[in-house]
Amino acid sequence: MSVEVKIRKGESVEKGLRRLKRKLLAEDIINQVRERRYFTKPAQVRRRKKQVADFNNMLRERYRNM
Repeated sequence: MSVEVKIRKGESVEKGLRRLKRKLLAEDIINQVRERRYFTKPAQVRRRKKQVADFNNMLRERYRNM
């Protein structure tokens, strides 16, 4: 799972870094690293998933009648 960005001829390093950042965001690598930074108990993972699902269902229910 390596990500490479080659600096083009005449391109600044800052532009290359921006392209790398966009590529990492598109492949969701940054979020995976943030999630795995600390250990979370399985019960906490389940609780968080349930909270997200409940919130999405609440929004779906709220805007279904519009």
